Amino acid sequence: MKIGQLAKLSGLSVHTLRYYEKSGLLKASGRSSGNYRIYSQDDLATAQFIRRARNIGFSLEDVAEFLSIRADLSGHQCGDAKALADQKITEVEAKIAELQQVLAALHRLSDACCGGSKSAIHCTIMEALDGTDALTP
Repeated sequence: MKIGQLAKLSGLSVHTLRYYEKSGLLKASGRSSGNYRIYSQDDLATAQFIRRARNIGFSLEDVAEFLSIRADLSGHQCGDAKALADQKITEVEAKIAELQQVLAALHRLSDACCGGSKSAIHCTIMEALDGTDALTP
């Protein structure tokens, strides 16, 4: 199949597929007589694998490691894949904690503001963002 069909079947754009090729994550199985890239069912399975991994937050580097494991399942342990997943869990938990701090700061800003129709000259949100209010960290 050509790249357009691979894109349609994999749910990825042609641009994304080309980027993954350039990144070394995906490789066309061959070339047609017209020098078009030709992809196999295995290439489609690889593209779908990459899409699923990216959709749950794995980086391109993580995907490359997963593909390495996938290429040699008997030469790897289940723990290799689990370590990647556990590292992503740690990263996501840290991001959630950071976002909770951001949310708390936003609530403090919003709660301190009257939200009325008066001039914004003494708006606590504007003062906090200008650094003249103690509400921001």
